[in-house]
Amino acid sequence: MEFYQTKGSAGSSRPAQLASMEKLLDQEDHSTDGLEKNSLPQEENPTKELKKLPPGLKYAYLGKEETMPVIINSQLTQGREEELMKVLERIQKAIGWTLSYLVGISPDLCMHHIRLEEGAKTHRDPKRKLNPHMREEVPKEVLKLVSLEIIYSIPDSKWVSPVHMVPKKSGIQVVTNAKNEFVPTRLVTSWRMCIDYRKLNAATKKDHFPLPFIDQMLERLAEKQYFSFLDGYIGYF
Repeated sequence: MEFYQTKGSAGSSRPAQLASMEKLLDQEDHSTDGLEKNSLPQEENPTKELKKLPPGLKYAYLGKEETMPVIINSQLTQGREEELMKVLERIQKAIGWTLSYLVGISPDLCMHHIRLEEGAKTHRDPKRKLNPHMREEVPKEVLKLVSLEIIYSIPDSKWVSPVHMVPKKSGIQVVTNAKNEFVPTRLVTSWRMCIDYRKLNAATKKDHFPLPFIDQMLERLAEKQYFSFLDGYIGYF
């Protein structure tokens, strides 16, 4: 299976692509465990388990019944906090709590192109072996991305990169090791699907200034009382 990571203009053929993708995944013995037949993964409600915040921060909610959480400064005055919440409510379409909030950009408006070095050789890597727990998560993530048109199938792609699952860890549990010693261990709560693009990156033309210099960023933040930042949702896509 090959996927291109920009949103294509094949909107009319999306149902057919989903059906063919589900059929293909259903044929693989290891990929259908725990999945209902012909069903796509359901998006989680944006009321996930909230992590404990450091001093100076707190959760606020843009939705009803404590949904759509955002993190704000806990030391803001009531007036400042109300003004901030009004701004966040006005622009909440720019915030994504789940994949379904990512509407994407039309390729008619903007499309990303990967510039390759001259004479770069293409690579079609085989699939990697994954343990049963990882194999169960791969079709879920693939079908989720296909259903939301973040990726779509390209059967004749010259580049094929392997998929790898990385555990997301949260919380600590104390367990005993082989020497009967208590050892703190972080719990695996979920999985993140990653693509190994090392060969593609090696063949890509380098941009020597992809990010601003840190000293320039610090100069712009100097003497400022407030600043904000956005954390990308699933930055691999």
